[in-house]
Amino acid sequence: MLGLDLTFLDWDIISKFVLGGFWFSVKLTLIATLGGIVFGTLLALMRLSGKPVLTWPAAVYIDSMRSIPLVMVILWFYLLIPFLIGKPIGAEVSAVITFIAFEAAYFSEIMRAGIQSIPRGQVFAGQALGMSYGQNMRLVVLPQAFRNMLPVLLTQTIILFQDTSLVYAIGAYDLLKGFTNAGKIYGRPEEAYLLAAVVYFVICFALSWLVKRLQAKIAIVR
Repeated sequence: MLGLDLTFLDWDIISKFVLGGFWFSVKLTLIATLGGIVFGTLLALMRLSGKPVLTWPAAVYIDSMRSIPLVMVILWFYLLIPFLIGKPIGAEVSAVITFIAFEAAYFSEIMRAGIQSIPRGQVFAGQALGMSYGQNMRLVVLPQAFRNMLPVLLTQTIILFQDTSLVYAIGAYDLLKGFTNAGKIYGRPEEAYLLAAVVYFVICFALSWLVKRLQAKIAIVR
């Protein structure tokens, strides 16, 4: 640890190397979260439908994705998609597709738990009012499920932000890649990785604190 110089990273270096990677990590997190929630909700509804033709494909997809390390999925998609379509799509686009597909499996289990947490009496009340299954889910169940699961969804989003550093494996220019490039060019790799860890910690710790505050407010409202 002797000889570490953390002052080498000034604003010029940050703006040149780090900011671009930071914004890509943020965009990847937001897009993967939105896409994961949308497709995850569909998977959750398929798994809860009670129809084997929908239940089994959803269960196989969810269990398969949750059983494979994310870095392996990133590499598979990066190598497989260009092979299937016959042209390269770039590391960033591959990362977006991979994260949406992967996170959908995790968000689906969160949404399934949220849907199952809604008292059955409310579902029966909606049916008594003449609502179809789709109307009941859209107007009665899902709004309450989203509210109940909001802290968990946000926590999974924080984990997702941490996982974006794995796109380093396919050469995507994320936050970690920005620090890495700055460290290599200026001959300060140890300091660069240390500062990257500090940045990840500060961002995730702050977001976790906000989630706890939100969870406390939701609990008070209930």
